[in-house]
Amino acid sequence: MLLPMKWLKDYVDIDLDSKEFSDKLTLTGSHVESIIPLDKGIKKVVVGKILSIEKHPNADKLVITTTDVGEEKLKIVTGASNIKEGDYVPVALVGARLPGGIKIKKGKLRGEESFGMLCSLDELGINDSVVPKEQKDGIFILDKEYPLGMDIKDILGLKGDVIELEITPNRPDCLSIIGMAREACATFDKKIKYPEISIKNEEENINDYVKDIEILDKDLCNRYYAKVIKDVKIESSPLWLQTRLMEAGMRPINNIVDVTNYVMLEFGEPIHAFDLNKIKDEKIIVRRALDSEKITTIDGVERKLNPSNLVIADSEKPIAIAGVMGGLDSEVTSETKTILIETANFNDKNVRLTSKSLNLRTEASARFEKGIDPNLCEIACNRVCQLIEEIGAGKVVGEYIDEYTEKSIEKVITLRTDKVNRLLGTNIDKNDMIDILERLELKVEEKEECLEVTVPTFRLDLEAEVDLIEEIGRIYGFHNIKNEPLRGALIRGEKPYDKAIEDKAKLILEGLGMNEILTYSFVSPKAYDKIKLSEDSEKRKYIKIMNPLGEDYSVMRTTLIPNAMDVLARNYNYGVERAFIYEIGNIFIPKELPIKNLPIERKILSLGMYGDVDYFYIKGVVDTLLERLGILKCKYLREENHPSFHPGRTANIIYKDKVLGVIGEIHPDILENYHIKERVYISELDFDTIIEISNLERQYKPLAKYPAIIRDLAIVLDREILVKDIEEKILENGEGLIEKVDLFDVYMGKQIPEDKKSIAFSVTYRSSERTLKDEEVTKVHNNIINKLEETFKANLRS
Repeated sequence: MLLPMKWLKDYVDIDLDSKEFSDKLTLTGSHVESIIPLDKGIKKVVVGKILSIEKHPNADKLVITTTDVGEEKLKIVTGASNIKEGDYVPVALVGARLPGGIKIKKGKLRGEESFGMLCSLDELGINDSVVPKEQKDGIFILDKEYPLGMDIKDILGLKGDVIELEITPNRPDCLSIIGMAREACATFDKKIKYPEISIKNEEENINDYVKDIEILDKDLCNRYYAKVIKDVKIESSPLWLQTRLMEAGMRPINNIVDVTNYVMLEFGEPIHAFDLNKIKDEKIIVRRALDSEKITTIDGVERKLNPSNLVIADSEKPIAIAGVMGGLDSEVTSETKTILIETANFNDKNVRLTSKSLNLRTEASARFEKGIDPNLCEIACNRVCQLIEEIGAGKVVGEYIDEYTEKSIEKVITLRTDKVNRLLGTNIDKNDMIDILERLELKVEEKEECLEVTVPTFRLDLEAEVDLIEEIGRIYGFHNIKNEPLRGALIRGEKPYDKAIEDKAKLILEGLGMNEILTYSFVSPKAYDKIKLSEDSEKRKYIKIMNPLGEDYSVMRTTLIPNAMDVLARNYNYGVERAFIYEIGNIFIPKELPIKNLPIERKILSLGMYGDVDYFYIKGVVDTLLERLGILKCKYLREENHPSFHPGRTANIIYKDKVLGVIGEIHPDILENYHIKERVYISELDFDTIIEISNLERQYKPLAKYPAIIRDLAIVLDREILVKDIEEKILENGEGLIEKVDLFDVYMGKQIPEDKKSIAFSVTYRSSERTLKDEEVTKVHNNIINKLEETFKANLRS
């Protein structure tokens, strides 16, 4: 937000330079981004009057003017085509300085001497984005006669500074000049001077102009206040009004629109003006949009609406998107004679969702979506009417229409003075607390051991005792609170067991090359469609969030697979060749729907990878993790019915009678949903169960006394036969001599039949009691080969 210091001083007496003012304001909680000087180093630019214009003898596109600057008449050559005799214009004299370090010198243009330069607003350093459209090209023409030779900075307000502020979302009242004036008064212990508002109402009934205003969706529009102005004259605003708007970062348009924008900046209440003659049947209806209803907004864009969007409509069609932007069909134009001034209070969440869904953000929506005091409607509307009368742009029709559903009343909060000092670590006197609160325009009533504080309706952020304590702290000055060393006994804490297991698991996974990710606990309902969960899946029984950030974050997650897939897809689409990720996070399972109690929360570990990897790679990561957490001899049982995984390449991980999770290759249809053209492997484990069965106690195991004999075994068999079944058959026939069986190769290719695969194992033989003889191992090894041939019709690969 831009805060012109000259405008601020209309409401509060501040006798400080901008730097000192900004420093002190920052100490009480306002975030000052920068200080912007208005004069831009301009010197010797004055008001001049064009007395005559002659053609340049040597150039068709240049003219020679005689310009009176008060003390002398100057010959100035210009290429501007928008000037005429009698115009008052800015003149840069010889020796003048303009923004950017430009110095004006006496010169010749195509043989004719020129003693200065006629200036545009751009040449005076005014940002092109706020210059009125009619003044964008050519010399700036002043709106009336001014004393010749007068400093142009006095006329255009190019003196002083503008403070750029970052307004936090919890302080919507500060998105206005009045709001920041209140902050300045509290900071510097001043009294605010509110503008005096009075209107000369014409003796007419407003119902002769507006037949009815009806709010159909009262939950989305709490108040609608309206007045009518007749005999409207649309023209450019007075220069003082234009310069105020430009200083605050807004482009002047016409006198009516400029007044509504001025009051929005002044009080923080967005205002809209409708051409009343364009409203069908002179009736206003506040309702939800119909499905696929359309409106062309004042920016000329046709927008398709949906029933979640609130609109202002007449008896036939929408004429504005509530809280966002007006419609082109009811726009104020040069032909407008009667207008309806609207000040309303719309639901902040609905305005935010509408603005996001239409990809349309405006000054109005930025204020409505943060919340606005409903009691501002009447004040702002009357202020608009007053200014329109003052600049002679129209006459106010008597009376008003006010549809106010649920009146906003002041909150009363009990404040314990002892708690203030206890929480802040201060020793502030009660009277000083009262003084600070009253400087913030809070009403205070003293009780025996506390204060009863009445909060004005414009302070939407003050809801509880701690909010008042924070207010006292920031105005008192957190920098004034002395540093005190902490005193008391320090008791060494111990890390909880579940946290120790989690930290251990992270160290193991990172040592295996995995990278931790952190994702939101809420996802889009569409995420469950992308991973192909059936409509009756238990994981589709999710909790809906009442006030989501948007549809993409509208339900609590019941699985981590969509989160992992989103991250892998993002990496893949950014061109990352290999990705190895993991996350330990909660899922939320409702006990019943609709939800009545807190959900069941389970901690889940998800792992995901793609690149130069296969099923056995991710299985190796899982095996290593479980073994180092003391969970040994897990079984992998084939799973063919999980909708997210490839059938035949997926397994459930079993430890004794507990299912730890699932592991496998993601189904190709799901990869297509995420636009991934590589195989992706994911494992999702119940980390709470892992914590429950883990064992970090190290058990002593002596080194083997006797040597091992290692034999490789390569067989060719049908592709459908599972590696797990082969390993079990090898161990079953090892006669107790097999220490371990390691798979080290799987081959399917030209050298073997299409429906076959080659599997190679490394079998380690060892006895804990004696040294094994080669012939003894050979006998057992040959018996294993025979059993594999009998059971699986396997052939030894030579």
